[in-house]
Amino acid sequence: MTEQIGKVTLDYSHYPGEDFYCDGEIEQEILGIVKTYSAMEFPRIIEERKDWPVLYHLSHLRENIVDWLPMDKKMKVLEVGSGCGAITGKLSEKAGQVTCIDLSKQRSLINAYRHTDCDNVTIHVGNFQDIEPDLPCDYDYICLIGVFEYGQSYIGGRTPFHDFFKILKRHMKPEGRMVIAIENKFGMKYWAGCREDHLGTFFSSLEDYPEGGGVRTFSRKGLEEIFTSCGVTEYSFYYPYPDYKFMTTLFSDRRLPQVGELTDNLRNFDRDRMLLFDEKNAFDAILKEDMFPFYSNSYMAVIGKEPQLEYCRYSNDRSVEKAVKTSIVSEKGERKVYKAALDEYGADHIRKIQDSYEKLSRRYAGGKLMINRCQLLEGRLPAVCLEYVEGITLSELLDECLKAEDEEGFFTLFQEYVDRISYGEDFPIANYDMIFSNILVKGDEWTLIDYEWTLERQVETKEIVFRSLYCYLLENEKRNRLDMGRALEYIGIPSQDMEEYQKKEVAFQKQVMGKRLSMSQMRNLLGGQIFLPEKWLGTISREEVRGRIQIYEDRGEGYREEESYFVKEPYASEGEAGFTLDLDGNVRHLRIDPYFGSCICKIRKLVFNGEALNLMNRKLITVNGVRAENTFVFSTEDPNINLHLEQLKRRGENRLEVELEISPIGRGPGEDLEKMLRKKIHL
Repeated sequence: MTEQIGKVTLDYSHYPGEDFYCDGEIEQEILGIVKTYSAMEFPRIIEERKDWPVLYHLSHLRENIVDWLPMDKKMKVLEVGSGCGAITGKLSEKAGQVTCIDLSKQRSLINAYRHTDCDNVTIHVGNFQDIEPDLPCDYDYICLIGVFEYGQSYIGGRTPFHDFFKILKRHMKPEGRMVIAIENKFGMKYWAGCREDHLGTFFSSLEDYPEGGGVRTFSRKGLEEIFTSCGVTEYSFYYPYPDYKFMTTLFSDRRLPQVGELTDNLRNFDRDRMLLFDEKNAFDAILKEDMFPFYSNSYMAVIGKEPQLEYCRYSNDRSVEKAVKTSIVSEKGERKVYKAALDEYGADHIRKIQDSYEKLSRRYAGGKLMINRCQLLEGRLPAVCLEYVEGITLSELLDECLKAEDEEGFFTLFQEYVDRISYGEDFPIANYDMIFSNILVKGDEWTLIDYEWTLERQVETKEIVFRSLYCYLLENEKRNRLDMGRALEYIGIPSQDMEEYQKKEVAFQKQVMGKRLSMSQMRNLLGGQIFLPEKWLGTISREEVRGRIQIYEDRGEGYREEESYFVKEPYASEGEAGFTLDLDGNVRHLRIDPYFGSCICKIRKLVFNGEALNLMNRKLITVNGVRAENTFVFSTEDPNINLHLEQLKRRGENRLEVELEISPIGRGPGEDLEKMLRKKIHL
């Protein structure tokens, strides 16, 4: 009735003989992957396969949701719904004994083969109700990660979720904890146009599941009602962001997000979605109203004693040598900040932080910039303990000036920033990550709170300042009102040198990320589409279609749908469009979508900073159609003209003058025209 795979034991005592839940052939592929490759190779395989189930089941970021839990080797853990083992390995690493339950033999085999070295893992295969009576009642932790919403399928009856919770609670030690990670039925992403995670339908959880089904998610109030009705009074809530599946940041009621902090919101790896509004702006608005817990995309409820941790951020989509975890912990009423290596590969990176603190302290001794105190803690994995500093980030203060249109106030702060960080510029040590959000201001005290990216060489202040300005603008499009030309002039960087400094930033990011792709890059790789309602509405009538020309600007991060905009009143007469775009010097690529459907588009005028552009320069202009001189034929429903402005000399403020003649055509005729032109070109 048991099978041994490596050091993992599978128990089939309650297995019904067949799997009733399966994702199809992809599970067989994943089984082949875990049999053949080590976990170190999974990131490469995920990028090569470009497949949502492979990403979901094998990404190491899935472990973040339990990595922070205070466990030790004396503890026993019950993992219900262990699936393909996305978190089993992390639980095995942290706890003394791990008991898994899963209905699927196929998934349990995947779990076992990827964790063959874990001698403290037993996987029970079968129905939870059949296995549960044989379980002991002394678990320190019971983990339900993406499982509680299936309570109706597990238990059935009129009150399945209450009954499921009561049954699980029986197996928990009196001083133990149960952790439940689950989507919030009122999560911001659902309002903004993401499909419901389980049903794949729009707005079904917001409408309280009118079509029924076996899955239910809850609001915080709904979960609290279940807990209290089952006799639980001690529980706490955490808020995984962007969601619990690929959590990068964990917030709590003691440390909620701050305005401007929630910027990674396009979570549509598996399905297409709409984009009804800018989620970042909406989050900022609800943060000001103290309503974030209601709209958090996910919850992690901890039943039992509240953990000391208040906040945690994972930077583990970087190269393994640079992967770290940053935590804020409350110890005896005192807050402390810890930055720790996630595995042995990052140990040297953490130890270097202590060395950086000592050298930066010597550089700025006598100056007006404080360096946050740091102490190295050696252990199985090293960490540094940093002083918790109160204050307002410099980026928040600068934002307030921009919002109030107080340009002089902005540049007064900016000048103070440059003066303070430039102290000791001749020292062979410099913090390259001196961005505005890493500096806390409290009265006249300015403190650098993060110096993870310190370089042991002399770096010109203007290079560090440029990077800070560049990152500041990328974080929020509302900051584009900043007079970048004036800022660059102040630090002595000619606008024509901007591209060279941008290249340095790209090189730095490559050093940080190594060969790995970020999760935003993974989203683009998997190809989840984003649809704007404006485009659909624009196709209702030809008059509305003709009036829509959409613009995308790329400042080094690729085109972003949520940051695109429409040209106001571009048409001077029937089929003839003329407009002018004012572009800041950070725009590297520009995309013009002339029409929402197949069309012929003739460029009559394209003038950049007073100079007519060469329309036949294929390095400068690329299209997703076929060109004939200065006319382009598009058979696609989404035609676009791309201008690669990095090929041109740019300055702080740039002007592009455009005149187009646009003639809509049917898709069939458009395809015929494209074929004819391509044939002519080849001849």
